[in-house]
Amino acid sequence: MGAEAASPPLLLRHDEGAVCRLTLNRPARRNPLSLAMISALREALGEIARERTAGVVVLAAAGPVFCAGHDLRELAASRDPLATREIFTACSELMLALQALPQPVIACVQGTATAAGCQLVASCDLAIAADSAAFATPGVRIGLFCSTPMVALTRAVPAKVAMEMLLTGDSVSAAEAERIGLINRAVPADRLEAEVAALARKVASHSRLAVGIGKEGFRRQLELPVDRAYDYTSALMVRNMLAEDAAEGIDAFLARRPPEWRHR
Repeated sequence: MGAEAASPPLLLRHDEGAVCRLTLNRPARRNPLSLAMISALREALGEIARERTAGVVVLAAAGPVFCAGHDLRELAASRDPLATREIFTACSELMLALQALPQPVIACVQGTATAAGCQLVASCDLAIAADSAAFATPGVRIGLFCSTPMVALTRAVPAKVAMEMLLTGDSVSAAEAERIGLINRAVPADRLEAEVAALARKVASHSRLAVGIGKEGFRRQLELPVDRAYDYTSALMVRNMLAEDAAEGIDAFLARRPPEWRHR
């Protein structure tokens, strides 16, 4: 058996009930977003979207580092403009795939997330981090400004905060990341898994149809002027109201019983 065949999978998947957990599995390399890792993530997201059995996705990582960003060795070896563009395009498409996924994605951040790794966290719908975790966009320190991570970062935190992170490359603590809105909350490291699991179960307990409509609408309405946002979300409410799950949810509420979702 060759070395490649003997190596562990880049990405681990574990399903428990309606919660699907994806784990970046290159801890010795600090879980970089190599083309292979990006491809593995995109394939897994595609499967999850098609299956529609998961209600929520947890994105985690093995080892002490969540994700160190792009594989610098891969970038350094790719001096051809087309090959270099392929790497950054693939990464951008991954971030868009996370946002297009019908299921909410929760980042479970146990360690440092830098550059495209910070972008990965910012692209998730929710994020909980260990209080020992840290976040940075340090590309400027090696002469490579974090332009693509900037897209997700500036949509997650205030502009001047993002600009300072981008211009200095300084690390932001988990507590500060919570304060600026990059993550939902920082928790003691020994509570991280329990906190993420509780949040994932809560989200997964709802109608997948309603949650999917809500996730789609949340991001799109932010891009619209207020009047158009109301027109768009009013149409979403009509679509949602006419679904079976809305009828079931209202009947269950009025009858004071738990709803039985059909996810349609």
